[in-house]
Amino acid sequence: MDASSYIQQVSLGIVPVLFSVSLHEVAHGAAAYALGDPTAKEAGRLTLNPLKHLDVLGLLVFIITRIIGWAKPVPVNPYNLKNPKKDMIWVAAAGPATNIALALLSATAFRILIKANAHLLEFLAVFLKWGKLPPLHGVYMFLVPIAIMLFLSTVINIALCIFNLIPIPPLDGGRIVYGILPTPVAEKYALIERWGLLIVLVLVLAGGIDKYFGYAVMKLSFILIGVS
Repeated sequence: MDASSYIQQVSLGIVPVLFSVSLHEVAHGAAAYALGDPTAKEAGRLTLNPLKHLDVLGLLVFIITRIIGWAKPVPVNPYNLKNPKKDMIWVAAAGPATNIALALLSATAFRILIKANAHLLEFLAVFLKWGKLPPLHGVYMFLVPIAIMLFLSTVINIALCIFNLIPIPPLDGGRIVYGILPTPVAEKYALIERWGLLIVLVLVLAGGIDKYFGYAVMKLSFILIGVS
């Protein structure tokens, strides 16, 4: 892949990924706030300003994989919740649930745009095959980037949802599993968290994310946008 293709892919994906990971974190904070924990609100994290949520490592992973990334986790104090162990299930699930909603909204907007101008699918096909867009003219200078970003938003949000549901603490899936397990087992399970981030990074660097995870995400994305 040449540098111009790579730069174009990251440029078109950076807005959807920053918005998606930011809303993902806001959802966690909003769920915690609704359940009695004001920590995220008091820390000024219930905002869509991506600079408040930016995580350098998560952004670097996005630049490497061009499909996943993560933001700085919002602070949550489980002891402010009425039922910390069970309520944390809802707090953890709020992020992936938000990504599902964003994926559906993005795919719906993409379908509407394609219905209005079917030629946009040709540009998407070129982008997917060659990794970059041809020179754009007239109204396509605006419509094509919007269509590509809506498609990427669908892909990114599906990726964020599935990735965060992997049952490895500190990912959301790990938090959900912790809340479901009996307390004695959950406490032993929580010990994995010290190695959780390292396990995730190994998966990324080993290429498992690109090869298997990426295939599943793209397949689901095409189903949502109505392209076989």
